[in-house]
Amino acid sequence: MSEARFLPYGRQCIEADDIEAVAEVLRGDWLTTGPKVGAFEAALSSTTGAPHAVACANGTAALHLAALALDLGPGDVAIVPSITFVATANAVRFVGAEVVFADVDPRTGLLTQETLAEALSRTDGRARAVLPVHLNGQCADLAGIQRLAGRHGLAIVEDACHALGGEYRFGNRAGPIGDCAFADMAVFSFHPVKGITMGEGGAVTTRDAVLATKLRLLRAHHLTRDPEDFLHAELAFDARGGSGRTPNPWYYELQGIGFNYRASDINCALGLSQLAKLPRFMSERRRLAARYDDGLARLSNVIRPIGKVEWCQSGWHLYAVQVAFEALGLSRAQLMAALKERGIGTQVHYIPVHRQPYYASRGYRELAGADAYYGSCLTLPLFVGMAEGDVDRVVCALEDIVSGSGG
Repeated sequence: MSEARFLPYGRQCIEADDIEAVAEVLRGDWLTTGPKVGAFEAALSSTTGAPHAVACANGTAALHLAALALDLGPGDVAIVPSITFVATANAVRFVGAEVVFADVDPRTGLLTQETLAEALSRTDGRARAVLPVHLNGQCADLAGIQRLAGRHGLAIVEDACHALGGEYRFGNRAGPIGDCAFADMAVFSFHPVKGITMGEGGAVTTRDAVLATKLRLLRAHHLTRDPEDFLHAELAFDARGGSGRTPNPWYYELQGIGFNYRASDINCALGLSQLAKLPRFMSERRRLAARYDDGLARLSNVIRPIGKVEWCQSGWHLYAVQVAFEALGLSRAQLMAALKERGIGTQVHYIPVHRQPYYASRGYRELAGADAYYGSCLTLPLFVGMAEGDVDRVVCALEDIVSGSGG
């Protein structure tokens, strides 16, 4: 019998039509910013329900662009939940603003109204924004966060990098994550382990046309070629060229400082092909997650899925569990090693960012919920292309390890 394939915690699903979509671009005239960028943005806008979508180089760039578009800077504070990837907090520091870390619900890892309120009490009135993180595919309580943020004048940027394809329901309001019904902007990543991939890529969605214009300028050096915006008429226009308002064909203006965060036609062609498959991908991820839920019920004394929130149909970026390591009689490292010996990869999402040396040196505070979530979490394999038998294999391996440990 051949050895079973190694199961990573996540990976991309690239099919023949994805490859052909990229090859078509390579055979064409545009490799960098061309028609596929606009087509991908239009498709993402349709998928999320947000009127504007701005594609960029990656999820970190998207977070940075959002912070820039809000004009965050020195003297300002943004609140970030501690359970997230470091990029969420780093984007705030990129613009010179300070981060105050909020605690999370230890069952879900999500920011709550209560933990946001507690974090606000530590901002000395300087808070200007909050970046709720949708973890593992589940969204935070956006309706509750919006109510509290509104009372304090906070802008809201959803870090939705885990949640494309997920849906929310708050009272009578329901919609796709990223429609920005409760936020100023939502940020996505299209890294290979996400719901869809561009190879590397990101995007910001928004309902605000002014923010969308700022995002587009900021991702491309802050250069404008729009004659209506030109400030130096003597350089921009050739008075002898007709009406006197015909811009010189080479002319552009730098009216601020931006970045080269553009997405390429190559990446967007892949993203466009993948986005068309999102409903199928989500259906498959949900089916696999349900099988995990059923299988792990037998191990609930030591291993259980993370808590589910009632207001969200998860995008199932990751399948995370909480493990009672002390009751199991194994450390997390020992359990991960035992699973790796059986051809099963795992990961931890995430080390609380407030404990990272850079941020700890800027002022450390105990966050009991974040520490508790981190202390028990483990991410199991979940990706499109897994079979139900692969899920059974993971569950059986866990059962074998638990029985062997006496847990």
